[in-house]
Amino acid sequence: MIKSILVVSASIFMLGAAVAADMPQAQPVKAQAAPVGKAPVGKAPAPIVTKG
Repeated sequence: MIKSILVVSASIFMLGAAVAADMPQAQPVKAQAAPVGKAPVGKAPAPIVTKG
């Protein structure tokens, strides 16, 4: 009787440890560098057209 209780409790403990190891853990978010644009060289901005 004692041996069966010991075996069952050890099995439950191992099952609990296996389930806990498979659970997802929160990871820190990686900081991404902001994209750096480049200015148009040799191009003027488009003219603003308004209706008069």
